[in-house]
Amino acid sequence: MWEKFQEFYYQHYKKLFFVPLLIVLLALGSLVYTYSTTGDIVAKDVSLKGGTTATIYSSESFPDLELKLLEKFPEGDFTVRSLEAFGSDTSLGVIIEVSTIDADALEPALEEITGLELNGENYSVEFIGGSLGASFYKQMAIALLLAYIFMGIVVFVTFRVPIPSFAVIFAAFADMICTLAVFPLFGIKLSTAGIAALLLLVGYSVDTDILLTTRLLRRHDGTLFVRLIDSMRTGLTMTAAAIVALGVGYIFSSSYVLQQMFLIILIGLVFDVIMTYGMNAGLLIWYLRKKKVEA
Repeated sequence: MWEKFQEFYYQHYKKLFFVPLLIVLLALGSLVYTYSTTGDIVAKDVSLKGGTTATIYSSESFPDLELKLLEKFPEGDFTVRSLEAFGSDTSLGVIIEVSTIDADALEPALEEITGLELNGENYSVEFIGGSLGASFYKQMAIALLLAYIFMGIVVFVTFRVPIPSFAVIFAAFADMICTLAVFPLFGIKLSTAGIAALLLLVGYSVDTDILLTTRLLRRHDGTLFVRLIDSMRTGLTMTAAAIVALGVGYIFSSSYVLQQMFLIILIGLVFDVIMTYGMNAGLLIWYLRKKKVEA
């Protein structure tokens, strides 16, 4: 079986290289389109663009709350989610986030829709100014950029070979771009927790790429293909374990923040497999065969 796979891979690895590259180009196109139509590459929640967060503490459920709010405020970009007890499905209330409606207009509308008399015991409201949200976003973006810069420095110092080092950095960059591009498909609005998940994704992405590059460049036991398969076994085992753990966390977590972080990393790990063993591996095989390394 491995002989047939080796024959197929060496015949088509250059073609396989263009599949991840096409995905990256489509993702970039999606982000450019989103930016041209909305002014941002991804939708942001109130923690990053400012707005009002209202919390109603009640055991009652309000399944049509978001729809009714949109009927009253068509211009509103509401996000409504339930507040649940940790480790259970017991409803503790509902959280409403909106960046375009102020608290004074929101409260009477909520009273009318829910039929509750809102007061300090069953209702709380927080407001984040637009400038403060923009400041959070800028600082997080700088942190993300610095993470990539220092990661790139470490990779170049470690391998000291331009093409393999570039392949590692570009694969990690591609994971991030593709993950951001599919946010609209899952209805994800980027939050401060989401940016933390993207920072974690940098580490998740680069470890499999470094493992692959180290096995192919630094080790000399066995043929190039044997080292590739050995790297894939280890890397895919690591990724599968992470996906299972994150999937369980996403399913059973009652925290919206944790669910968003788990989902972002899960999406990124799927793209990481494609970029690492489709694009990065193909580029390394091409580079090493050019150097006449035994296949």
